[in-house]
Amino acid sequence: MDRDKRMSSGLEFLLFLCGLKFSWSCPRDCICYSAPSTVSCQAHNFLTIPDGIPPDSERIFLQNNKIHRLLRGHFSPNTIKLWIYSNNITYIEPSTFHGFTLLEELDLGDNRHLRSLAEDTFRGLRRLNALHLYRCGLTSLPNDIFRGLRNLQYLYLQDNHLKFLQNNTFMDLHNLSHLFLHGNRLWNLQQDTFRGLQALDRLLLHKNQIQWVHRLAFHDLKSLTMLYLFNNSLVELPGQCLDTLPSLEYLRLNDNPWSCDCKALSLWEWLKHFRGSTSSVGCQAPINMVGKDLKELRKEDFSNCSPTVSESRAQTNNLSGTVNPSMNRGVAVGSGGHTHVVHPSRPGPPKNCTKPRNREGKKKGDNEVHHSKEVMADKEDSFPDFSEGGKHDHTSPDGTVTRRKQKCSPRTTVRPPSGVQQANNKAPLSKSLQVQALFVALILTHIDHILH
Repeated sequence: MDRDKRMSSGLEFLLFLCGLKFSWSCPRDCICYSAPSTVSCQAHNFLTIPDGIPPDSERIFLQNNKIHRLLRGHFSPNTIKLWIYSNNITYIEPSTFHGFTLLEELDLGDNRHLRSLAEDTFRGLRRLNALHLYRCGLTSLPNDIFRGLRNLQYLYLQDNHLKFLQNNTFMDLHNLSHLFLHGNRLWNLQQDTFRGLQALDRLLLHKNQIQWVHRLAFHDLKSLTMLYLFNNSLVELPGQCLDTLPSLEYLRLNDNPWSCDCKALSLWEWLKHFRGSTSSVGCQAPINMVGKDLKELRKEDFSNCSPTVSESRAQTNNLSGTVNPSMNRGVAVGSGGHTHVVHPSRPGPPKNCTKPRNREGKKKGDNEVHHSKEVMADKEDSFPDFSEGGKHDHTSPDGTVTRRKQKCSPRTTVRPPSGVQQANNKAPLSKSLQVQALFVALILTHIDHILH
């Protein structure tokens, strides 16, 4: 007895030296200590949750066992971190984590036979920051399974068997920054698949079976900087769906069966103006394009293609000389007929573009000088310079736009109607004015004679 007491005292002293306080209420074969209160029962071939876990435990580590069921009452709502990865869990009672308002990290990964979850499994976990559900054999996700998880930042769903994601599945995850969906069996991305993910920074979708992406699939992802779509089944990808990603910096599209015919024109146009980092986009069709990189193709390679929607609208407006704001908003035509996205100017009070009057009076030739300056301004600003290093709108990595500083838009020169001569100080007197002047001179010469 004395020997056991001495051993316990010695163990307690060693833990004290390490800054740990030994807890005598601890499940068999586990290690328990406080500061923070922790129970470590990993790698002991437990078939069930061990009895005797202290109710004040903040961290519980049960990974690498053979536990197959999680039921209500197994854990205390005081839990902050719970690791149960690499077990044999096949069933989680929906109310297992109800009331766990302090839980910040839950790792259920690598439970390959879990396969399904109830939609209210994670209900009420309002402080949850990281949720691990990788390699769980999941074939689908209930529509409201992540409802209310507004503090979640990391969601690991990779290496499951997901074939389809319902619209609005992630709608409540306003603070999510990392979403891992690679290694599944997804085959399409709908318009509202990622709705609500305004803070998302990284989206990993590689190693799926994606064949089709809606042109508005990424419309809420204004903060996204990294998008992985490599190793899928994409034959085409609309450039319009990437236009909605103003913060994108890293894009990987390699190892897809890209068709580099007319269907690739909009993607080619987008890649041409993207300033971030991209992978190769290897062409696998048509036969004359096999082995080429879509990014290296030239405009001539699409000579037989009709222009894209934005390009055709811009060209039509350019030829007709009119602009329809609802049709051509945010589109400008640069040299060579290429289309470029230009952010509309911010609303605000109109600038005073009236030229200051010359209070000293017009000098000789003023009309000609002003006219020539306006004509030159019209010529210089007719087509914005979108060439490398030119003065044009830049989109920085954080999505902000640096605009060229311009005082006023050039005024359109107003010319006189056809057949009417424009007067200036250098123009010679017309023949009718000469006759009138001669007549007035004769009257003045003979005025005295006329009066008498």
